[in-house]
Order: sequence, then structure tokens, then C-alpha cells
Amino acid sequence: MNPTEPATPGVPAGPPTGADRPARADVRRNREKLLAAARAAFTAADDRVALESIARDAGVGIGTLYRHFPTREALVEAVYAAELDDVATSAPALLAELPPDAALRAWMDRYAAFVETKRGMIDTLRAGWASGSMATPTTRERVTAAITTIVAAGARSGSLRADVDPEDVTAMLLGVFLSTAASDTPERTRRLLDLVVDALRPAAGREE
Repeated sequence: MNPTEPATPGVPAGPPTGADRPARADVRRNREKLLAAARAAFTAADDRVALESIARDAGVGIGTLYRHFPTREALVEAVYAAELDDVATSAPALLAELPPDAALRAWMDRYAAFVETKRGMIDTLRAGWASGSMATPTTRERVTAAITTIVAAGARSGSLRADVDPEDVTAMLLGVFLSTAASDTPERTRRLLDLVVDALRPAAGREE
């Protein structure tokens, strides 16, 4: 069959050809590069980020950016979703590598990076959520679920208190990030996160 002709009705299409597979891989790579460049730009931004600069940093043309993300809102929403997925799903991998209290502290660093990225997108996010053009994400619920996983593992191992409400941990973290938002001092944020983890350890295991 001529590859330009439509498939015969009722006959499944064949597997992608060798030419199709590299093309699709290039599309995926370009999308990943754009998301990485946008994430870095939004994290570092003090002002509105030009989409042209994101395309340039990703090593693609502005047309490629618009093919993947037709609007600024679409790009922002995709970056936010990717970052939230990373934060929300990283707990099991961290627990496989680290004791629960150390896993919790490492997870907090990932959450802090997510918050930094969000700050560069917040005006677009708020406008999109308010207008309904962007779906309102279940951010707090997913963050709390990740904390629940780590805290439960810590309670079983004895490295974290068993009487901790994960919702309280979420509230403490939000307080840390809100209180340090204007000061832009990463060292202070790290110190406060250390204090949060220390407060969650059993009394005998707290650092003096």
C-alpha cells in the first residue's frame, strides 16, 4: 500500500516505519528541551519571560515552541504539571535510597525547587485558574500524599514521630516558603527546612 494512502477500513495500521520513529523521538526531545528551558527561565525570572528566549535556550525555533505550546498559558501549564508530578511521585524513589528522615529532607528540597519555579509563573497561573482556561490542580492534596508516604515510613522505622499529621507538615512548609518569598535567601530556607525535619524526629533522635 502506498504510505500516502489512507489505511484500509477495518485493517489495523502497521507499526511506525523507521522514518516515523526518529521523527517522533525528535518531537519528544524538543518538547523536553523546551520544558527544561522554560523551567530554568521561570525559576530565574524577576519579570515576564520572553518565549523567544525560551526557544533560543532550548536550541529550537519559535515556531517549534508554538507547535508544542500554542500559547504562553499552555507552556506554563505544562511546566507546572511536570514539576508537580516530579514532586508528587518522587517519595518512593527517595525512600528506596535514603532513611525516611533523610528522604523527607531531600524531598523538601525538591518541593522548594518547585515553589521557586512556580513563583516565575504565578501571574499566568492565577489568571488561567481564575478564568477557567487552566484546570485547577490538586497541588496541596498531592503534596500531602507524598508527605504521608514518607512520614508513614519514618514512623515504622522510628526515625520520624508516629503522631505527626501530614497536613500539619504541609502547613509548616507553606509557612516556610511564604515567609522567605520576599527575602530570597536560600540559606534561610534551608535552615528552616532543617528545623522542620528536626521537629518531626522523635525526641531522642533530634539534633542538639
